[in-house]
Amino acid sequence: MRFSINRDRFVHDVQNVAKAVSSRTTIPILTGIKIVAGNEGLTLTGSDSDVSIEVFIPKEEDGSEIVQIEEKGSIVLQARFFAEIVKKLPGTNVELIVQDQFATTIRSGSSVFNLNGLDPEEYPRLPQLEEDLLFRLPQDMLKNMIRQTVFAVSTQETRPVLTGVNLETEEGELICTATDSHRLAMRKATIEKNDESLSFSNVVIPGKSLNELSKIIDDTNELIDVVVTENQILFKLKNLLFFSRLLEGKYPVTKSMIPTQSKTSLKLKTKPFLQTLERALLLSREGKNNVINLKTLDGGNVEITSISPEVGKVTENIETEMQGEDMRISFNGKNIIDALKVIDSEDVNITFTGAMSPFVIRPIEHDHYLHLFSPVRTY
Repeated sequence: MRFSINRDRFVHDVQNVAKAVSSRTTIPILTGIKIVAGNEGLTLTGSDSDVSIEVFIPKEEDGSEIVQIEEKGSIVLQARFFAEIVKKLPGTNVELIVQDQFATTIRSGSSVFNLNGLDPEEYPRLPQLEEDLLFRLPQDMLKNMIRQTVFAVSTQETRPVLTGVNLETEEGELICTATDSHRLAMRKATIEKNDESLSFSNVVIPGKSLNELSKIIDDTNELIDVVVTENQILFKLKNLLFFSRLLEGKYPVTKSMIPTQSKTSLKLKTKPFLQTLERALLLSREGKNNVINLKTLDGGNVEITSISPEVGKVTENIETEMQGEDMRISFNGKNIIDALKVIDSEDVNITFTGAMSPFVIRPIEHDHYLHLFSPVRTY
């Protein structure tokens, strides 16, 4: 195998593929990146058996040549070294030559690296998915949906299904839900379907996979195709395929958890509320429980307090528009802060149904997402 390629393009695509490679894999060949040079261009593949990323680099794009392939072939190179080497090469072009016994030479400028490659025949094949049912949505919308839900997945392996984000369709909308059983984030979006009969539920994508996908997709309104099968999901970009294994198990039914009426509702400015909670958390972090107390005052204001017996106490009043009954409640401040950080709205609405019942935070400017929290019992 022998080819030369534009270095910047190569660095960009090698780094995308390397995101799927894990050093902790039990299958030695998966610590490498597979490179295949064919008639049309180069294909790079990285995988840790949960996530697989394949990038195709065409010979030319928009009229300019990217890859010159002199000899077809394939090789697997250790991702850890290869990705770092490519990134630090001095020239504007990279030449890669594979000789007998998988001995590989990488040349760029005055720099020459000789690496021992691995047998590409041992590299597992990527899943072949039936693509008859797929849906599309803009990349920036998908990126936002991931940002506004994935932080709420569980980090505990005791219930593996909660370490992922659940996708389901309902009346032409895609609903993403994440919960760790103390908090819940839900986001809806309208999608384009290639077939009106497309509907699914209980499609649970590992949070880890979505975090990696989020790093790859752009903030553009270019569409991304999504193919869902029994145990895999595929995200298709122009020259990139992102496969992820789905989590097994039944995702809890979360719709019934969301209260439909409220006894007290508060309208607050998102940023000042976030900053108040961050100050209150300075003390409550000590007790490891992050407990913050909220109490409504006469005249419609709210008092936020946090007490740490060893350290001290903080009290702060914030302005709010209140409707309904007076209220006092305790909650995990860190969870609320995480949610407020991803809310793209100047004001939020918080609705309470009682001191011991879950409460909901919604942005005022949109109605397509919400956050649900369990209160903390402080006595």
